[in-house]
Amino acid sequence: MYKLLIVDDEEMIRRLIAKYAEFEGYTVAEAADGMQAIQMCRQQAFDLMICDIMMPELDGFSACREIRKFSNIPIIMLSARGEEYDKINGFGLGIDDYVVKPFSPKELMLRVEAVLHRYHAAAAPQERDKASDQIFELEGLRVDLAARIVYVDGVRVELSPKEYDLLFYMLKNKNIALSREQLITQVWGYDYYGDDRTLDTHIKLLRKSLGPYAKFIVTLRGVGYRFDTGA
Repeated sequence: MYKLLIVDDEEMIRRLIAKYAEFEGYTVAEAADGMQAIQMCRQQAFDLMICDIMMPELDGFSACREIRKFSNIPIIMLSARGEEYDKINGFGLGIDDYVVKPFSPKELMLRVEAVLHRYHAAAAPQERDKASDQIFELEGLRVDLAARIVYVDGVRVELSPKEYDLLFYMLKNKNIALSREQLITQVWGYDYYGDDRTLDTHIKLLRKSLGPYAKFIVTLRGVGYRFDTGA
C-alpha cells in the first residue's frame, strides 16, 4: 500500500485530497507547511508527496529543494498559478507533475497513479536498457549512461530525473526524428495525463543544462525533436 504525504496550509484541501486518496486505497499523512513536510520526510518514508506552493513558514519550492537533498520521492506540485515560470522552476527542482488549482480530485488521483507507475517501472532493474553500460561522447559532451552522470567540457552538470530520462531516450534514438507523442509516451508513460507543454519545458531545461551542446537537440517543426550527432 502506497503512503502519500499531502502538504497544504488549507485544511479543507488536505482533507479533500485525503478523502479521495484513501478511497483509492492509499495511506495518507498531512503537513500544514513546508517545514513540517521536511521534518516528516526525514523521519519516515513516503511513496509520493503532493505539495502546494504558497504556504506559510516555508513555501513549496523551498521545501522541495530541501527534500531533494536527501530524497528522490516523486512530487506533484499544486499551485493556484499556472505561469510558465512556476512550472519551469518546479520541473527544475525535479518535480514529477504540476497541477493548477482548482483541480479535479479524480484527475489528481489519476496523476498520482501515473507518477507512481512511472517511478517504480523506471526503478525496476529488469527495465534497464542494454545500452545503459555505455559511455556517450561527442565533442565536449560526455554522458555516463550507467551512472546517470553528464559532463559538459569536463564539468559535471546536475540534471533532474526527467531531464536525464529525456536525454537518455534521445541518445538511444540519436539521429532519428522523434515525434512529440512518442517522446511523451516513452518518457512520461502511455498513461500521462498532462499536456505536451511539459515536454517543451523539459527540452528547454535540458538545453540549458547542456550549454553549448544544446545544438545537438534539433527542433523539427510540426513533428518533434531529434538528437543530431551529424553522423
